[in-house]
Amino acid sequence: MSKRKAKPQGKPSLEQLKSELKRENNKKEYKKVLRNSVIVVVVVAAFAVLVSSFYVTVLKVTGDSMTPTLETGQIVIASNSATFETGDLLAFYYNNKVLVKRVIGSPGDWVNIDESGNVMVNGKLIDEPYITDKSLEPTDLSFPYQIPENRWFVLGDHRSVSIDSRSSVIGCVTKEQLIGKVIFRVFPFDDFGGI
Repeated sequence: MSKRKAKPQGKPSLEQLKSELKRENNKKEYKKVLRNSVIVVVVVAAFAVLVSSFYVTVLKVTGDSMTPTLETGQIVIASNSATFETGDLLAFYYNNKVLVKRVIGSPGDWVNIDESGNVMVNGKLIDEPYITDKSLEPTDLSFPYQIPENRWFVLGDHRSVSIDSRSSVIGCVTKEQLIGKVIFRVFPFDDFGGI
């Protein structure tokens, strides 16, 4: 019988060592990539929260008061602002809801709406190409109406169904209710762009 040299038990081959080294290096690389990815996600999320808290707010449109300008299901961005001009779209809080209406008048302005639904601000008829129906109702105000300090008079574009500043239910929008000016539509994508 010939004696064969037996391979010692427990000692890995060179290929096994290379494979194990490669596996360990891959584990370290994976952990490094994962850690960096988590850091990037946390930084981006923090930045998004910061931006949305101080500069913009993302809103989903519900209801018909702003048709045809805004439709239910659309997603829009409001720039946090406290300065508005006639015709701007204003987002504001009302009874734990967010409403969007169009600014008609600013603090101190006189608003008048005649029986036909024509709107005048400080005695001048305003051009409203964005509305499809004019209506005085629903209202419980007496016109002409002077807008109080630090408030804005707003109307929906779909006047016959909109509950807005014409009614004391909502009234004029106060500074405390403000979210900002709706400036951009992000969804649906075929309507993507400025408003």
